Amino acid sequence: MLAELERERGTRFVLLANRLGVPRETLSRTLAALIGAGLVVRNPGHGHPLRPEYLLTPAGARVAPGCLSLLDVLPERELSLKKWSVPVLAAVGAGARFSDLRDELPASPRALALALKDLQALRLVEREVVGGYPPTTRYRPTAAGRRVQRALP
Repeated sequence: MLAELERERGTRFVLLANRLGVPRETLSRTLAALIGAGLVVRNPGHGHPLRPEYLLTPAGARVAPGCLSLLDVLPERELSLKKWSVPVLAAVGAGARFSDLRDELPASPRALALALKDLQALRLVEREVVGGYPPTTRYRPTAAGRRVQRALP
């Protein structure tokens, strides 16, 4: 969403919903969260019907270029990443155990497991079981995952 606001230099709700293909309720909640985080602001005042309803704040303008570069490296099929996918990929670094990720991120263990599963299915992260007693599992980014990591702000 931030990438789209950056690309269009602000936009209207209906245009944003159509471009992103998300339900109106989801878009409303996400915009409210971005406004609450200080990244997006409603365009003040009244004006022309084509005037953008939503604009990036200065803080949003600092984050949005990173979002645009992230879109450039993600193939179209991978744009369906879920809420925790990108933070988990960033936290994996060069390799991490599940418990390391659980300690680093505020995600629930279930959300973390689902994000890792999604990232594996998209071939952005690989899972490696390390022998020994007890066996441990490490997650490492694939070459595609490293490209995405480099694009992260």
